[in-house]
Amino acid sequence: MSANNASVSGQLQNKASEPINEESKESRNGENSPGSDEEYASPHSNTVASRLSYKEAMNTPLSTTAGDTNTNGFMEMPASSTCIEGVSPMAIYNEERMRRKLQFFFMNPIEKWQARRKFPYKFVVQIVKIILVTMQLCLFAHSRYNHINYTWDNRIAFSHLFLRGWDSSREVESYPPSVGPFALYEKSEFFDTIDYAINGYANMNRSIGPYDYPTKDNSMAPMKLCLYNYREGTIFGFNESYIFNPEIELICESIPPNVTAVGVEKYLEQRGVDVSFSSLVKATLVFAIKTVNFKAYGGPLSAPDCFKFDITMFFDNRDHDGQMLLSLDADATRLHCKGDVDFISDAEYDAILRSILNIFVLLVCVLSFALCARALYRAYLLRCQTVNFFRAHFNKELSFDGRLEFVNFWYIMIIFNDVLLILGSALKEQIERKFLVADQWDTCSLFLGIGNLLVWFGVLRYLGFFKTYNVVILTLRKAAPKIFRFLVAALLIYAGFAFCGWLILGPYHMKFRSLATTSECLFSLINGDDMFATFATLSSKANWLWWFCQIYLYSFISLYIYVVLSLFISVIMDAYDTIKRYYRDGFPLSDLKEFVGTRTEEDLTSGVFMNNMDDFDQSSFIDVMRKVFCFGCCRNANASSASGPTGYTSLTSIIK
Repeated sequence: MSANNASVSGQLQNKASEPINEESKESRNGENSPGSDEEYASPHSNTVASRLSYKEAMNTPLSTTAGDTNTNGFMEMPASSTCIEGVSPMAIYNEERMRRKLQFFFMNPIEKWQARRKFPYKFVVQIVKIILVTMQLCLFAHSRYNHINYTWDNRIAFSHLFLRGWDSSREVESYPPSVGPFALYEKSEFFDTIDYAINGYANMNRSIGPYDYPTKDNSMAPMKLCLYNYREGTIFGFNESYIFNPEIELICESIPPNVTAVGVEKYLEQRGVDVSFSSLVKATLVFAIKTVNFKAYGGPLSAPDCFKFDITMFFDNRDHDGQMLLSLDADATRLHCKGDVDFISDAEYDAILRSILNIFVLLVCVLSFALCARALYRAYLLRCQTVNFFRAHFNKELSFDGRLEFVNFWYIMIIFNDVLLILGSALKEQIERKFLVADQWDTCSLFLGIGNLLVWFGVLRYLGFFKTYNVVILTLRKAAPKIFRFLVAALLIYAGFAFCGWLILGPYHMKFRSLATTSECLFSLINGDDMFATFATLSSKANWLWWFCQIYLYSFISLYIYVVLSLFISVIMDAYDTIKRYYRDGFPLSDLKEFVGTRTEEDLTSGVFMNNMDDFDQSSFIDVMRKVFCFGCCRNANASSASGPTGYTSLTSIIK
């Protein structure tokens, strides 16, 4: 053995030869304090003087520990002549192996490269994934914008063609609204609006848009008018009486093309359909149109698409307040273009290139999922070994904080975004290959958007290896529990203001018409948005209501802007100051981190982490499943592995 081993062993033997005072005798009798070194004593020792705490072992440099390294970087077992009296040399050897194994586990990719030349596969995969996923998202966002813009423009065109009285001012969403609701107020307007839509559909060839009927010979298809009525709904207002049965009955009539000659009102009378507006809940007029989109803004790589628009006109009379709201909706369905299709393009490989990109994203996400899931599983196995090691060597359970050190929440987040990206890429491929006829653009964008968001969040893990950026991450982590508790109290006050404002101001203020709009208004006021308009748009129906609104708004704004937000910022600043103090005075250590100890640059380059230890034991599929689903139980049966060198996970197994 080396001279360093001899010196360390001599120091330990001198420690063992010191006289045992009265306090140590009491400790031997079981009255030692919970924080004493005897709490971590090895079960192999028989005397207090011969026990070695992991705190002392932690403070011993790696180059002078019981297991020295040879010229090839392999750790040698200590000779029996240098061991402590009553302490097995195998126990010291296994403790040092476990410490180095854990030290390597908690290294970042840069340190692992310095210690063992381990290539950072997961880091490279994440960088490649960011590039590919961002390219995929940009292409899909451009295509989705063109698709949504195309369907919206067609909806505006249909409104001009089929809605009687439609005005261009309704196409611009303004706040506050510049026009009132688009509604009908007379019975004749109901039938005139339907006649106007039928005439527009019959003379669709006058439209600028390339619209056709959904029939094989391009003849006008019948329209369908559906009436939703109460079974009984007769009102006698002169004597305050009524006959009412709330059961809804549905009556649908097919409107032929020749109905324009007589009008829809007389046609319904001939069919025996009586339209009673006192019992009418709503009505719909449904018809379809086919068209082809040449994609002027799609570029030379985009082939034309064929669509079918299912148009529905809604007549909403549910409130029975003398105002029947009118609206139009158009659902686009992509069709497979057939017949005389001749698409001339200089770039015929657009679909192939997009498919290749989608396939690469799928493969990279699957690889990322496999690597992160494998890392989590191996961390779980190492956690079980560490728990059993603490039980066998120190007669104590590993603390909850120590167990939590093995759970990498970054990997969990990466696995989640991999699943989202895999689903989104599969949907995107089906949309671009036109395998889906339903409109799945929104679903696909949801998967790809959230997945890309989490991918960029995952980069913070690697920025956390640098002190400047890690301060932000640690501050958020430190402040998260306090912020959550603070928000619970703040939300209770917020909910009280929201319900109160909705109840009292709802009938008289447009921003408080519903609970959702009330919450949106209050949140905007917290951020100082649109304050004057909120005060100015209050109805002056009653003096007491005006005074209540003033007190209500002033008290809410003052409380949340000057008190709640200031306290919220102070909570975060307190966490930031705590993290800065930790950087100055040292971070609090769990029992696991105390056992692992610190490492220096010399340790990383000395070759002590290059030794070839035993790999994970080869387990059957049933054993693997048992370990995965029994996630919280590390069986004592594995504790026997702590007594011999072959039972420990090697550095090689962690690297794999």
